[in-house]
This record gives sequence, structure tokens and C-alpha cells, in this order.
Amino acid sequence: MYDIFQIGDFSFGILDILDVLIASYLVYLIYKLLRGGIAFNIFIGIAMLYVIWWLVRWLEMPLLTTILGTFMSVGVLIIVIIFQPEIRRFLLYVGNTTMKSQNSFIQRFFPRERKLLEEAEPVIDSIVNALMRMSKTKTGALIVLSADGTVGLFDNSGVRVDAAVSEPLLESIFQKDSPLHDGAVIIAQDRIHTASAVMPVSENNELSKKYGLRHRAAVGVSESNKVIALIVSEETGDISYAHEGKLKKIGSRPELKEIIVRYHHLAE
Repeated sequence: MYDIFQIGDFSFGILDILDVLIASYLVYLIYKLLRGGIAFNIFIGIAMLYVIWWLVRWLEMPLLTTILGTFMSVGVLIIVIIFQPEIRRFLLYVGNTTMKSQNSFIQRFFPRERKLLEEAEPVIDSIVNALMRMSKTKTGALIVLSADGTVGLFDNSGVRVDAAVSEPLLESIFQKDSPLHDGAVIIAQDRIHTASAVMPVSENNELSKKYGLRHRAAVGVSESNKVIALIVSEETGDISYAHEGKLKKIGSRPELKEIIVRYHHLAE
């Protein structure tokens, strides 16, 4: 009774449409997760091997079928080993998306009191002032604003700070003679959570060669986490930000503040 139309013995119903939509969405998530990196090329290679295996089996070529069949029998294990970081990121992405949708649904019926932007104004100004001063002195910096705490997965790679956000503290952390200047500062819930944290470096081949490790780390952490990463270039003093795997240059102080304010709306 769920069939929409039928041609001969073939019928297509509501559940079939739902099946196609879910499968298409999963394929899109996998593409979004792997695009631009080496993992995407490996995935295409494995898919091509599967197509070839299916073809030689259909053509009844026993030798190739046996060889490729042996590979396919352990294919799932190989995929798990090769794509372990990507699978973890994928599950985190799906979980974060699901929780965000659930919270949005619940808040329609049980609205919670949100933090007023005026309360976050001193924190925002401290971040903006610190970044602008470091830009003038060409002090390299990477600040990650975490909206949902998933970036806490990288906390063990850094030094726990748990301090109030202040302009002098941010500047002192990134001074070249500071033991914490390498790596990223993670700010969560308007507090400096961790310093000298190691971020995952993006494998996106579309990134320009002019970008160094700091910029690639900013893009890498933004690809699979709900964050905005702010970067000060040590070579040029330019300020950029990365969000959802995209890297953009910031041209002015008002634009910088607007981006950080937008992060606070993202975190709500």
C-alpha cells in the first residue's frame, strides 16, 4: 500500500524513496569528509577494485575472481585500518549533527536562557585586541574557538590552562620564547581551556602551497569539528580564519570581531 508507482514487476514506494535519500546523504557525508585529501583517492581506488572484481566475476574469469575475491574478503578490515581517523571523524560528525538537531527540537518546547552577547563582550574584545597586536608584531598564533567541546579530543596533546581569557595572557602564550607558543590555544565556554595543543593537519590538496603548518592545522581541525580557528601569519602578519574546512583572510578589525560574534551564535 506504500507503492507510488509500478512498472511490471518493479514497484517504487515511499520506503524506497526514503532508502535512496538516506543512502545519498551518507554518500554526501563521506564525500564531504574525504574530499581534497589522500584518503579520497584511496577510497576511489578501493571502489574501482570492487567494480573490477564484480566485472570479472560476471565474466566468469576464475583466476582474477579468486585473487580479487581474497582481497575483498578482508576488505572491511583493510578499510577500517586505513580509514581509522576518517571513520572516527565521520562518527563524530554524525553524532554532533544528531545532538544539534535534538537540542534544537527540545529548545522549541523548553527554551533555555541564553547567554547575552553583552556578557561575552570583554572576552571577544580581548581576543580581537590580542590578535590585532600580534598581527602588528608578526607573532604567529593559532586560536581555536570550540563551540561544542569536541575539540577536547586534542586536549591531551597540549597543556591544560583553564584560565579566564585575557589579552596579556594570549599574547604571552604566543611569544617566541614561551614554552607554549607552538601549537594552538583552545578557547571553550569563554575560557582558555588548553595551550600548545596539536591539531590535525589538513590533507586538502586544494590548499595553496604558500600556507604553512599553522594554517593547515587550522583547516584540519575545522574540517571535522564545530570550531572557528583564527590564525596570525608569522611571515606577513595577516589574520585568517578557518571554518568547515574553508580558509579565508580577514581584512579588518570590524570583520574579525564580526566573525567571533558569529561564533558565539554558533555556540548557543
